[in-house]
Amino acid sequence: MKFMATQNPSKPPALPGSKPAPRFDDGDAVVLERRTQKVQPPQMYQVVMLNDDFTPMEFVIVVIQEFFGKDRETATQIMLKIHLDGKGVCGVYSRDVAATKVEQVMEAAQKSGHPLQCVSEPVE
Repeated sequence: MKFMATQNPSKPPALPGSKPAPRFDDGDAVVLERRTQKVQPPQMYQVVMLNDDFTPMEFVIVVIQEFFGKDRETATQIMLKIHLDGKGVCGVYSRDVAATKVEQVMEAAQKSGHPLQCVSEPVE
């Protein structure tokens, strides 16, 4: 059950010694201009695999294909870059996705008994 007021609420009595509240009418109204906010895109992170002397190249290719959605040829090129340069970028993602990819790669390597290392770094 809802009750509706039949009259406008009355103003509370003024406290002794207090100044009356200033009155504003439509002539004194202030309109603020709306400012457009400049929103920057989120910081992107690259997932980087590091080379080691123990993880088989075929395992690295399979991991790149499985977790980064690359075809066999692209995965092989990334694996060779990792092998020759010491590290290679597997993909660029938002922070949370990059962190998830790193966790997936590290878990797969650990389950297979390989010391493969993977990190994410901000793209500059």
